[in-house]
Amino acid sequence: MTEYTSFKVTQDGPIARITLNRADKRNTMTPAFWAELPHAVGALSDAGETRVLILDAEGPVFTAGMDISVFTDPNALKTDSASMREAFMTAATALQDSFTAFEKARFPVIAAIQGPCVGGGVDMICAADIRYGTQDAWMRIEETNIGMFADVGTLQRLPGLIPEGVARELAYTGETLSADRAEKLGLYNEVLESPEALKARVDTVAETIASKAPLTISGVKRSFLYARDHTVADSLEHAMTLQASLWCPEDIMEAITARGEKREGAFQALTPVKRMGQS
Repeated sequence: MTEYTSFKVTQDGPIARITLNRADKRNTMTPAFWAELPHAVGALSDAGETRVLILDAEGPVFTAGMDISVFTDPNALKTDSASMREAFMTAATALQDSFTAFEKARFPVIAAIQGPCVGGGVDMICAADIRYGTQDAWMRIEETNIGMFADVGTLQRLPGLIPEGVARELAYTGETLSADRAEKLGLYNEVLESPEALKARVDTVAETIASKAPLTISGVKRSFLYARDHTVADSLEHAMTLQASLWCPEDIMEAITARGEKREGAFQALTPVKRMGQS
């Protein structure tokens, strides 16, 4: 498995895990992180072996957001001309794509937030399918406090996860959202009392998802994402087209039989994706 500088990737059967492992640097997001993350998620998705991905972190801070090195590069932030601004926009769009990789993956992504989640970390977990946190897993849209606005997904995804008025409040004020309030708002599915309890809960959910037919879970995720951005009528039509393409009588019979026999189902795996130019 490929080694990365900003996190480690592990695989336990159908459950993959991306763990931010720069605890001594508060798991900040270096320039390399933004290229490595979509590569790792895309590789797991294409391989077809992963049924669910857990995103977690080492240390007391989930992530402090963008690493300061991103802001100190004198060439990366120049916008002195129209040409430079166009290049800046193109590079910034690639940052957005890094987290959109979670949505494009063929499996659900569960964020296990242990400790504070700041700035780019909020952008990141908003792109996950499910979020759990510890009691100290507070969040803050830090960009507001440093003279810029969040531009990598928070302002686009957060209003769909919590009431828009609250999302605006957090974005306008740059104030901290406690874990308890995040749970009450529905942003966190659950708040756990300790890192150990968080891991146990997330592992249980991941194992449950991984026990389902991969084609079913992929279809569910695609339907949710389409419905988020389209009308009900469009989404119903899309669901029927998707169902027709993913309909698998063998998986249905196996699910029914396995449930009756009180055993895990043996379902069809996702077919690996071959990208153009790959050997």
